[in-house]
Amino acid sequence: MDSAMRNSKMHQLFLDQLKDMYWAENHIVEALPKMTKAATSESLKEAFEEHLEVSKNHVKRLDEVFKSLDEKSEGKVCPAIKGLVEEGEEIIEETEDDTMTRDAALIIAAQKIEHYEIASYGSLVTLAKRMKHTKAAELLGDTLGEEKETDETLTGIAESFVNEEAAQE
Repeated sequence: MDSAMRNSKMHQLFLDQLKDMYWAENHIVEALPKMTKAATSESLKEAFEEHLEVSKNHVKRLDEVFKSLDEKSEGKVCPAIKGLVEEGEEIIEETEDDTMTRDAALIIAAQKIEHYEIASYGSLVTLAKRMKHTKAAELLGDTLGEEKETDETLTGIAESFVNEEAAQE
């Protein structure tokens, strides 16, 4: 990459957002085991466990993106994800153990995180394509697809039984 591109405002924005997501994914990896433990239904526990492994791969994939740009992998605190994870922790404290109401609340908290990630990765893919960072765009696009799949899985769990059972509690 030439020095003009490396010093461009768009490239700096792109790097800043990558650092944001690198921190976010690492923070999510730390938070998911707590959410898994708090979940009531096996379906939700399994979804969280699966997404933990997927999120670990997202961190590795971001490492590849940084490498493709000849940049060091590093994170920058993402206030949005930090706040959303804290909200998830509050939900655990404020809802009763072993209830579908807690599962419904955990799904809401998780989907808020997923939607932030979908918006972020979608924007990163767009920027990468615009700057002709082909490898980065491909890798980030893979992650974007997986975030969308997780969101759909969570919706499916909520709609298949969690919301209905929570309404009966």
